[in-house]
Amino acid sequence: MDTDVLEIDTARRRIVDLTDEVRSFCRTHQDGLCNVFVPHATAGVAIIETGAGSDDDLLDTLERLLPRDDRYRHAHGAPGHGADHVLPALVSPSVTVPVQGGKPLLGTWQSVVLVDLNSDNPQRKVRLSFIGA
Repeated sequence: MDTDVLEIDTARRRIVDLTDEVRSFCRTHQDGLCNVFVPHATAGVAIIETGAGSDDDLLDTLERLLPRDDRYRHAHGAPGHGADHVLPALVSPSVTVPVQGGKPLLGTWQSVVLVDLNSDNPQRKVRLSFIGA
Protein backbone atom coordinates (compact mmCIF):
# COMPACT_ATOMS: atom_id res chain seq x y z
CA MET A 1 0.00 0.00 0.00
CA ASP A 2 1.27 3.47 -0.91
CA THR A 3 0.17 6.38 1.26
CA ASP A 4 0.58 10.15 1.56
CA VAL A 5 -0.71 12.74 4.03
CA LEU A 6 -2.08 16.14 3.02
CA GLU A 7 -1.96 19.07 5.45
CA ILE A 8 -5.11 21.18 5.03
CA ASP A 9 -6.04 24.48 6.69
CA THR A 10 -9.82 24.92 6.96
CA ALA A 11 -9.79 28.25 8.82
CA ARG A 12 -11.33 30.13 5.85
CA ARG A 13 -13.28 27.36 4.10
CA ARG A 14 -15.46 24.62 5.49
CA ILE A 15 -15.52 22.56 2.31
CA VAL A 16 -12.14 22.00 0.67
CA ASP A 17 -11.93 20.42 -2.79
CA LEU A 18 -9.31 17.65 -2.74
CA THR A 19 -9.91 16.36 -6.26
CA ASP A 20 -6.69 17.74 -7.78
CA GLU A 21 -4.63 16.24 -4.95
CA VAL A 22 -6.37 12.87 -5.38
CA ARG A 23 -5.76 12.94 -9.15
CA SER A 24 -2.10 13.82 -8.64
CA PHE A 25 -1.65 11.01 -6.10
CA CYS A 26 -3.33 8.45 -8.39
CA ARG A 27 -1.27 9.51 -11.41
CA THR A 28 1.74 7.53 -10.15
CA HIS A 29 -0.30 4.30 -9.95
CA GLN A 30 -2.19 2.13 -12.39
CA ASP A 31 -5.30 0.14 -11.44
CA GLY A 32 -6.64 -0.19 -7.92
CA LEU A 33 -8.42 1.73 -5.19
CA CYS A 34 -7.68 5.12 -3.68
CA ASN A 35 -8.93 5.65 -0.14
CA VAL A 36 -9.27 9.20 1.19
CA PHE A 37 -9.44 9.26 5.00
CA VAL A 38 -9.58 12.07 7.53
CA PRO A 39 -8.31 10.88 10.96
CA HIS A 40 -10.31 13.42 12.97
CA ALA A 41 -13.42 12.98 15.14
CA THR A 42 -15.00 16.18 13.81
CA ALA A 43 -14.54 16.12 10.01
CA GLY A 44 -15.58 14.00 7.05
CA VAL A 45 -14.98 13.36 3.36
CA ALA A 46 -17.66 13.43 0.67
CA ILE A 47 -18.07 13.12 -3.08
CA ILE A 48 -20.26 15.96 -4.34
CA GLU A 49 -20.60 18.43 -7.20
CA THR A 50 -18.84 21.69 -6.38
CA GLY A 51 -19.11 25.17 -7.82
CA ALA A 52 -22.78 24.97 -8.80
CA GLY A 53 -24.19 25.64 -5.34
CA SER A 54 -24.18 22.05 -4.07
CA ASP A 55 -21.34 22.77 -1.65
CA ASP A 56 -23.30 25.66 -0.10
CA ASP A 57 -26.43 23.49 -0.07
CA LEU A 58 -24.50 20.81 1.83
CA LEU A 59 -23.33 23.37 4.41
CA ASP A 60 -26.86 24.77 4.81
CA THR A 61 -28.27 21.26 5.25
CA LEU A 62 -25.65 20.29 7.83
CA GLU A 63 -26.29 23.51 9.77
CA ARG A 64 -30.02 22.69 9.87
CA LEU A 65 -29.37 19.10 10.92
CA LEU A 66 -26.64 20.01 13.43
CA PRO A 67 -27.58 23.34 15.01
CA ARG A 68 -24.96 25.25 17.00
CA ASP A 69 -26.56 25.44 20.43
CA ASP A 70 -26.34 23.92 23.90
CA ARG A 71 -28.32 20.71 23.26
CA TYR A 72 -25.21 18.48 23.09
CA ARG A 73 -23.76 16.49 25.98
CA HIS A 74 -20.31 16.92 24.46
CA ALA A 75 -20.03 20.52 25.62
CA HIS A 76 -16.39 21.68 25.58
CA GLY A 77 -15.01 24.06 22.95
CA ALA A 78 -16.94 26.61 20.92
CA PRO A 79 -20.73 26.85 21.34
CA GLY A 80 -22.36 23.89 19.63
CA HIS A 81 -19.06 21.99 19.31
CA GLY A 82 -20.95 18.79 20.15
CA ALA A 83 -22.45 19.03 16.65
CA ASP A 84 -18.92 18.69 15.21
CA HIS A 85 -18.63 15.29 16.88
CA VAL A 86 -21.90 14.10 15.30
CA LEU A 87 -20.84 15.19 11.79
CA PRO A 88 -18.86 11.99 10.94
CA ALA A 89 -22.04 9.94 11.42
CA LEU A 90 -23.53 11.93 8.50
CA VAL A 91 -20.42 12.68 6.43
CA SER A 92 -18.17 9.62 6.53
CA PRO A 93 -14.51 10.02 7.53
CA SER A 94 -13.50 8.19 4.33
CA VAL A 95 -14.36 7.48 0.71
CA THR A 96 -12.85 4.96 -1.69
CA VAL A 97 -12.53 5.71 -5.40
CA PRO A 98 -11.69 3.14 -8.10
CA VAL A 99 -8.62 4.00 -10.20
CA GLN A 100 -7.87 2.80 -13.72
CA GLY A 101 -4.74 3.69 -15.65
CA GLY A 102 -3.73 6.18 -12.97
CA LYS A 103 -7.01 8.10 -13.16
CA PRO A 104 -9.67 8.16 -10.44
CA LEU A 105 -12.96 7.01 -11.98
CA LEU A 106 -15.04 9.95 -10.76
CA GLY A 107 -18.16 11.00 -12.62
CA THR A 108 -18.20 14.17 -14.71
CA TRP A 109 -19.47 16.40 -11.91
CA GLN A 110 -18.00 14.55 -8.91
CA SER A 111 -15.37 16.08 -6.64
CA VAL A 112 -13.75 14.69 -3.50
CA VAL A 113 -14.10 17.20 -0.66
CA LEU A 114 -13.12 17.58 2.97
CA VAL A 115 -16.04 18.76 5.14
CA ASP A 116 -15.03 20.52 8.35
CA LEU A 117 -17.47 22.60 10.40
CA ASN A 118 -15.22 22.66 13.47
CA SER A 119 -13.84 26.14 14.09
CA ASP A 120 -11.82 24.91 17.10
CA ASN A 121 -9.28 22.99 15.00
CA PRO A 122 -8.61 24.25 11.45
CA GLN A 123 -5.43 22.18 10.94
CA ARG A 124 -6.41 18.89 9.29
CA LYS A 125 -4.64 15.87 7.92
CA VAL A 126 -6.07 13.85 5.05
CA ARG A 127 -4.51 10.47 4.31
CA LEU A 128 -4.50 9.20 0.72
CA SER A 129 -3.85 5.47 0.37
CA PHE A 130 -3.58 3.37 -2.79
CA ILE A 131 -4.05 -0.37 -3.01
CA GLY A 132 -3.18 -1.88 -6.38
CA ALA A 133 -5.38 -4.38 -8.19
